[in-house]
Formats: sequence, C-alpha cells, structure tokens
Amino acid sequence: MDRDKLRRLFDMTGRVVIVTGGTRGIGRSLAEGYAAAGAKVVVASRKADACAATEKHLRSMGADALGVPTHLGDVDALGALVQRTIDAFGRIDVVVNNAATALALPLGSFTPEAWAKSNDVNLRGPVFLVQAALPHLKASRGNVLNVLSGAAFMFSGNVSLYAGAKSALLAYTRSMAAEFAPFGVRANALAPGTTDTDMVRANPQAAIDVMTSINLQKRMAHPDEMVGPALLLTSDAGSFITGQALCVDGGMVPH
Repeated sequence: MDRDKLRRLFDMTGRVVIVTGGTRGIGRSLAEGYAAAGAKVVVASRKADACAATEKHLRSMGADALGVPTHLGDVDALGALVQRTIDAFGRIDVVVNNAATALALPLGSFTPEAWAKSNDVNLRGPVFLVQAALPHLKASRGNVLNVLSGAAFMFSGNVSLYAGAKSALLAYTRSMAAEFAPFGVRANALAPGTTDTDMVRANPQAAIDVMTSINLQKRMAHPDEMVGPALLLTSDAGSFITGQALCVDGGMVPH
C-alpha cells in the first residue's frame, strides 16, 4: 500500500451515484461528498426547485450532476428516475436510499394512511428503487447503500412506524447482500445517530436534548460526518464489506 493506491481506494471518478433525499440534510452532504470524490451524481427529491438548486450547486463544484424530482412512494417514478439516470450518464454504480419520513405515532393510534405513508417512503420505495436499478448495478458490479437510523436498534417508543420500517430495511439489506453477491454487487447500511438536520430540528427542544444526551459524545453529528463512512461502504475501500450495518452515532448503540 502506498499513498497513490490509498487515494484511489476512495476515488469515485467515472462512477454514477443516485442519492434519494439528496437536496438537504444527510442526503445533500452525501451528494456533495460523492461529487468531491469524482462521481457523477443524481439527486432525487419530491421538490423540483430543490432538485434544480442542488444540481446547480453540484455543478458549481465541478461535478456532472442531475436533479430528478421523484416521490419515493410512487413506484412508477422510481423507474423513471433510473431511466433518466441512464439517459444522462449511461450507467448506475451506486444507489443511496436516503430519503425518509419520520412519523411519530404511539402504538394504538396508527391509521392505514399513516402506515402507508411511512412504509411507502421508508421501505417500499428503497426496495423497488434497487429492483429497478438492479440490471444496471449488475452490469457495473455496483453498490447499494441503505440509510437506516439508530432507532432501528433501540427501544423506540412513539416512533415505531419509522423504526420498524428501518429495521425491515436492514433485513432487506442483508438479503440483497446475499442475493446480489454472485453478481459482484455489494449492499450495506449506514445507521446515523442524532444528526443536525431539518428532520431532527423539527422536534421539541426537550426531545432534541434527550436524543443528544444518549450518545457517548453528547452531541449531534454534522451531516458531513456521514460522508466518510458512506464512501467507505460504496467505494473500493470497502470491497470486502457487504451485508453490514455501520452505526455512525457517537456511541449511541452498542452494535
């Protein structure tokens, strides 16, 4: 191992990465990180203006980029996202399932509508996006990165809709790793702890204080702190890692 070989391990030049929920929070940091590593980046989000603004921002960094308005709960839209990516860049090397919705309802007060809203975005969307992209991932011997949450590993009162979907996505990640391995495709999960995002900031301050206090470092992560772990799991640096969940949570979950 020398310096040049080490640098090449994390080099994403020529690779095409889809990042859902890529216009803000962790997703935007991941999109910037992949762009900085040399990748061509496709960001997907519900809001067309946010997609356009993020595409412009990534291009200002010198990256090839594309913003595609996409609702993860719409299976047809997922196929269109894959096709737009292929039309623009000709291949798909990495799918990052980052988009999420965190509905907080106690058990006993679920509605079918709330169940569908949570699971469509947090579970069905990621699984069907990978399915739509799978032929291209096989062709590139690519990678899947499913973004979970520390809530998937904890006693998560009042957020079981979210935690349950993320736990199920972990099970799908492991199944993907097993089924895709013969084709050279790796699948892993990234489980952030409390991170300074709009989703977290939408909680009451008392809840944020609790979420911050339960990790060993007693702070929130900055979204940029997820970039290094994501690159490890989806670049050549992680070539012998598959089927794993990497907790990046300041010591919140002993996993």
